[in-house]
Amino acid sequence: MPVETLKNIIDYGIIGLLILMSLATFTYAFERLLFYRNIDLSTYADQRILRLDLERNLGPLATIGSSAPYIGLLGTVLAIILTFYIIGEQKNAVDTGEVMKNLALALKATAAGLVVAIPATIFYNLLGDRAERLLTRWEILYAESGA
Repeated sequence: MPVETLKNIIDYGIIGLLILMSLATFTYAFERLLFYRNIDLSTYADQRILRLDLERNLGPLATIGSSAPYIGLLGTVLAIILTFYIIGEQKNAVDTGEVMKNLALALKATAAGLVVAIPATIFYNLLGDRAERLLTRWEILYAESGA
């Protein structure tokens, strides 16, 4: 596999995937925030239906939060392999500039994975907590009404 192809896979494939995951994170989080903000607990007669509605789209946030660092790590490993390949190809003098660029690419992949995972994990935890609070409010509402 040519060196430029591997660089493009890391730069556009791995980083591109992480950007898509980041967009999905903010889309799911925004949707959940709007839903929680406008929910009318009195319209739910069954707690199980309420739980299903409250927990919708939380799974993808958890998946993104847990898998983004691994995708970044994959980009890091590929970039380090690329760096070693370039060093091995150079017979006489090692081009330190080329080596440093590829190591920077490796670190960029790691950083991108963390930049995606941290907000996804924070949103998942905050929204999960909010869902539990809404469920507790529903229980209080129905305990007081005697239903």
